[in-house]
Amino acid sequence: MINHPVGPPARPRVDLDDGPPPRPGRSLTPLPARRRSRLRSRPRLARLTVLLAAFVCAACGLVYELELVALGDYLIGDTVTQTSVVLSVMVFAMGLGSLLAKRLTSRPATAFALVECALALTGGLSVLALYSCWAWIGCYQAAMVGLTCLIGILIGAEIPLLMTLIQRIRREDAGRAAADLFAADYVGALIGGLAFPFLVLPGLGPGDGALLTGAVNAVAGAAVVLWLFREEPAPRIRRLLWLGCAFVLALLAAAAVGSDAIERAARHALYGDRIRYATRSQYQEIVLTGPAGGPLRLYLDGRLTACGPDEYRGSEALVHPAMAAGADRRVLLLGGGDGLALREVLRHRGVRAVRLVDADPALSRLARTDPGLAALTGHSLDDPRVSTTAADPMAWLRGAPEEAYDVVLADLPAPSEGGPVKFHSQEFYGLAARLLAPGGRIAVRAGGDEGGDGLWRIESGLRAAGLRTTPYAVQGSPTATCRPGAPDTAQDFLLAAATPPPLSLAPDAPPPRALTPDALHASTTRLAALRPARPPAPLTLLGPR
Repeated sequence: MINHPVGPPARPRVDLDDGPPPRPGRSLTPLPARRRSRLRSRPRLARLTVLLAAFVCAACGLVYELELVALGDYLIGDTVTQTSVVLSVMVFAMGLGSLLAKRLTSRPATAFALVECALALTGGLSVLALYSCWAWIGCYQAAMVGLTCLIGILIGAEIPLLMTLIQRIRREDAGRAAADLFAADYVGALIGGLAFPFLVLPGLGPGDGALLTGAVNAVAGAAVVLWLFREEPAPRIRRLLWLGCAFVLALLAAAAVGSDAIERAARHALYGDRIRYATRSQYQEIVLTGPAGGPLRLYLDGRLTACGPDEYRGSEALVHPAMAAGADRRVLLLGGGDGLALREVLRHRGVRAVRLVDADPALSRLARTDPGLAALTGHSLDDPRVSTTAADPMAWLRGAPEEAYDVVLADLPAPSEGGPVKFHSQEFYGLAARLLAPGGRIAVRAGGDEGGDGLWRIESGLRAAGLRTTPYAVQGSPTATCRPGAPDTAQDFLLAAATPPPLSLAPDAPPPRALTPDALHASTTRLAALRPARPPAPLTLLGPR
């Protein structure tokens, strides 16, 4: 009696290395019999190694992407635009890289090694290269798009090559192989995305973080190709791949050693030779320049924010009209970690307590410790009436304790000056208005385009928060001496309260150098004549309405 098996006959497991692939096209280069037997002996370990490489490569790829976004935010501002450009160009380039990888699948291990070496070198050096372009050449946007496209092409070539390598180990259903490979890829992207803000950026910064990521990328590529698939390349090619990987690692190590010198040279090109202090905090790049006798220049993310001989113009205009319009015992200063606006607040004898909320403690620390900057601020941060809080102003407002302030001063750059929209949104002003005591006032910076659209959008946000506003301006740029501008440059401000606030100067403080009552009233009249008949929509966290 002959027993017949129940069901369809079992399909034997076939290695792609036993012959050409099932699809027509360029065939895979067969591996030697010794290597095929080694892959068959431990297929699970070999497959796990390839999936681990996909995991590591995906994590590195996302870190490169986030490094480019963060650097663009630091150097250019406008986070939304920088993120949109990087993401869209990267995704397009990854698709292009996947198409180009079809020509490399005949020798997938060798091609993967070359791709990983090129990606490690390009991604690892990307931050230093873009920072140098920004400092010396000035064509940052074009360089960023070109570098993003190159990195995207190399990342896009990884998945097709890894898929081919998995099928070389053991031929299986393409859907199952793709599911495992993409799962490893997505989990790696998750780990890379979480590691960047919590480990890489605060621990190493953008430059060294990119260099370390490149080194990890190169090692991952070498581990797959030069160990697991080391029999595919001819001995001479294998030695060249080893040398190439070692060269990439050596170049990244040399760049890490010289990154400080590169950064110092770029800063000297940007800010001149007399750099007193330079650092990159968790939030921004802070550079203070100038000789011991001045003038001092303070740069935040490359933007000149204070020039010693002229900074009083903006500080006085923000503070004194608001302090003169009513009680001023308790003051809330949002931003202003440099202590310059705080100096003007403390000149009013009625002040009993000031709460300063600024996200970056490194800026306040510099204002305390640098002798020149501390003298310029009048050592305001050391005054016993001042309490400082290191927190994002909007986040602090959301959880602010139940306290009432006579004056709230928003010493935050306007969107036209590179400031975030959220600090001039209707929601921000609504949160700030909750902390006003009866008769309390809010004063905000509205930018340097006198009577421009930005001023009226900010005014619309204040009015949407239930406040009445009075616009005013001060003539002269706060950076005129350090960076001469047009002679009629003016800065716009807004004073807001529950009832229309009057403009005046208080008698309990020394007379300001940049303000007079007549000049304030004249500027208000001039700006009122420029107010559009139909006010623009306020800025909101979800965009203008």
